[in-house]
Amino acid sequence: MVVMLPGGSERSAPDDLRQLTPHHATRTRFAGRTGPLAALDTGPGPRGTILLVAGFTGSKEDFAPLLDPVAAAGWRVVAIDQRGQFESPGPDDEAAYTVDQLAADVLAVATELHGTGPLHLLGHSFGGIVARAAVLADPGTFASLTLLGSGPVGLTGPRADLLDHLAPLLAAGGVPLVHRTLEELALTDPLAAAVPAPVREFLARRFLANDAAGLTGMAAAMTGEPDRVAELRATGVPVLVAHGVDDDAWTPAAQEDMAHRLGAQHEVIGGSVHSPAIEQPVRTVELLTGFWAGVPAGVDA
Repeated sequence: MVVMLPGGSERSAPDDLRQLTPHHATRTRFAGRTGPLAALDTGPGPRGTILLVAGFTGSKEDFAPLLDPVAAAGWRVVAIDQRGQFESPGPDDEAAYTVDQLAADVLAVATELHGTGPLHLLGHSFGGIVARAAVLADPGTFASLTLLGSGPVGLTGPRADLLDHLAPLLAAGGVPLVHRTLEELALTDPLAAAVPAPVREFLARRFLANDAAGLTGMAAAMTGEPDRVAELRATGVPVLVAHGVDDDAWTPAAQEDMAHRLGAQHEVIGGSVHSPAIEQPVRTVELLTGFWAGVPAGVDA
């Protein structure tokens, strides 16, 4: 099944296991600031470590197709759930989900990974905003930063408009009502409707595991983030900006402009919308490993 995307390009509807892609990573936990953070860890690699941070309502499994190929290229890969997501417990307090507090969790994991070689950080979507804050808080910790489908400032547009309905839905029926509402909306999307049943079941289980306070707090953090591009450029940390050609969160134009202002490498991934790691994993692995391999030596976590 081929579907026409909003930008006029075509993409095949998903017919693989996506977040359920088989891999050899070990399920483990790292210490966050408020509790353990669930993770997938491929084990030591001679070239250093890649730390992957999931986006809003996402999880470590959003990177499943990348784990084995990146590990095979020589890196240790660690993918985490943020606090309040899926298998990482979070505080029942919306104020515990600010960008800075979530970034502190990333830095706590980075501390545990100290001594495993250069540490490259990647954040997807809202995870990119959190990863950026971690780099700004301690730029010397990271050899590079990749912003994957993430933007320069708080989210706006249709996805942000949906978040305006989050609080009343949570108040009326909690996380289950939010999930049912989103499921009804997804029925109008032919790409979503074509996702295999095992993946749909996983996505439902994952969403229902979200902490309600975390959903509210992260939504506010994601829409309220200021533009910190100039601050990031001033750190001197090498940055890759990569996104789908039809990204429907932060616009491709906004991400291209961010890359220009950062003086960063900029990559557009064809046939992808907002989740290149699961929509176009082969191309995503290719450009990521090429970027990491080209980062100058000298930062050793």
